[in-house]
Amino acid sequence: MAIWTRLIGVDDLADNSGRVVSLRGLTVAAFKVDGRFFAIENKCLHRGGPLGEGQLTDRTVVCPWHGWRYDVETGELELIPTLKVGTYKVEVRGDEVFIEIPELGRK
Repeated sequence: MAIWTRLIGVDDLADNSGRVVSLRGLTVAAFKVDGRFFAIENKCLHRGGPLGEGQLTDRTVVCPWHGWRYDVETGELELIPTLKVGTYKVEVRGDEVFIEIPELGRK
C-alpha cells in the first residue's frame, strides 16, 4: 500500500536543479526540469552516492561521487539502461508537490 505525502513546495526548488529531501524515513532526490518535477531514489547504484546533490543537465543527473549518469524521469543508468534506480510518482497540487511512497512499517 502506498500513500501520498508532501515532497516540497513548487517554489522551493529552482528550475533545472535538484535536492535531497528526507520524509517519513525515506531519503529521495527531487528534481525540477523545465517546470516538471521528478523524484528518484537518492542512492547511486555504484557506491550509494547522493544523487540529489549531483549536477543536473536536462533530465540527466550525474552522481557527485563517481560520475554515473541517470535519467531523472525513468531512473535509467545511461551506460546500462536496464539498470535503474527507483522512481516515484509525483503530482503538483496547487503550490505543493506530492510524492507517492510505500507506507513504511505497515503490514
